[in-house]
Amino acid sequence: MSGRGRRVILWRHGQTAWNVERRFQGTTDVELTETGVGQARRAARLLASLEPDAIVASDLSRAANTAAELAALTGLEITHDEGLRETYAGVWQGLTHEEIVGRYGDEYAAWKRGEPVRRGGGELESEVADRAAPVVLRHAEKLPDEGTLVVVSHGGTIRTTIGRLLGLEARHWESLGGLSNCCWSVLGEGARGWRLLEHNAGTLPEPVLGDDD
Repeated sequence: MSGRGRRVILWRHGQTAWNVERRFQGTTDVELTETGVGQARRAARLLASLEPDAIVASDLSRAANTAAELAALTGLEITHDEGLRETYAGVWQGLTHEEIVGRYGDEYAAWKRGEPVRRGGGELESEVADRAAPVVLRHAEKLPDEGTLVVVSHGGTIRTTIGRLLGLEARHWESLGGLSNCCWSVLGEGARGWRLLEHNAGTLPEPVLGDDD
């Protein structure tokens, strides 16, 4: 990595109705709730104070609309990239947590153990990292020294991307806890690569509602 002191903030989208219902969203395009919009506006005020240099976001509306709140405050253009979408999970998408455990209990248990599982016949977590981490790195490379990139994405995608950028084996990615709605994690550039500086930051502890619990 050229340059030093760059920072990447990986920001999860605000609340959706499916988050509240504990319904697996995946690549389904679900809008923010009014609460989610409020969360995005509050978080955007905090993140704007960090004077980011660039914003890149998933093109799914819950992430794109979260990013729009920060763009409105900073004047930055948003680059949308489908590589930052949430994990595609096939037949799991649209099901509640209870329905998934009831119908696909063995598959769910194997995933929680850290085994490579195509949840619902969809993507492996390593495949999500394969598409998302290069997007983050490509935009981080464009930053000035000491620059800050905000990446607006989804809980599962952020977790796998952090795991990949930190060089963790995929079976250990589960050790990174999920992100609450509109919270973020911060990676900083050090002498030996990326370091996790903050995780699930931005508010008092809240339950993680979403695909990654």
